[in-house]
Amino acid sequence: MATRQVARAGLPLMNIVRMKGVPILQQLEVEECLLRTSSENWCIINDGTDKPNIVMGISGKPAELVEISPVLEDKIPVIRRFTGGGTVIVDHGTIFVSFICNKDDVADVQPYPRPIMSWSSLLYSQVFQGVTNFRLRENDYVFGHRKFGGNAQSITKNRWIHHTSFLWDYEARNMSYLRLPKRAPEYRLARDHLDFICPMKDYLSRSEFITRTIDAAESHFSVESTEFEAVKPPSNMKFTPTSRLLTNQELEAAGNTSI
Repeated sequence: MATRQVARAGLPLMNIVRMKGVPILQQLEVEECLLRTSSENWCIINDGTDKPNIVMGISGKPAELVEISPVLEDKIPVIRRFTGGGTVIVDHGTIFVSFICNKDDVADVQPYPRPIMSWSSLLYSQVFQGVTNFRLRENDYVFGHRKFGGNAQSITKNRWIHHTSFLWDYEARNMSYLRLPKRAPEYRLARDHLDFICPMKDYLSRSEFITRTIDAAESHFSVESTEFEAVKPPSNMKFTPTSRLLTNQELEAAGNTSI
């Protein structure tokens, strides 16, 4: 393994895993497993998920973030993930990109939220170079003043994950399942969801975005493709994921508290 870690020009190795349509809960479980049980660097790219899901941060409160009645009526799954960040609704139009890194392999980045966010914005500046007015605003990726990428992180003693849900496209009607959060970025200016977000498809194709992302990763790492099926926890290590689907009873209880 040591020889692989310096595979190209002294750069640390990064495993690239490309997936298509993997359920978001399964992806979150795999990512947490890699964060906590692997000693390698990973980039996970999932081109869409199988059906609409609402995904909340680890401290998210459904009563404040989700329109409980229509969510229950339409059977929209609500997931609480293992990382922080805000609430999103994801579906086949979402592209997910996650970087899981050893802090020593990104030695010029302090293992704290803001430096990691800044590092990621520099990487994605390469991805969107020459495309449009891309930048990081507060904790979001935006074109101009409209959000198209939401970020979340988890940081352990020696490793961290930074993952992003990119709105390549979205179903406008799905945004009605989300409430306007009490804690919103200042630049949002109380805009509703449809005035606040924009689709990435107006600027890049799905395939070009993914290719550019891998190319940008290659400027920081020596990348190597890995099959999704090969990503498993070590046989001698127990792992229990903490991302989970909220039950109808939990959502109903949350709905009662918001009345």
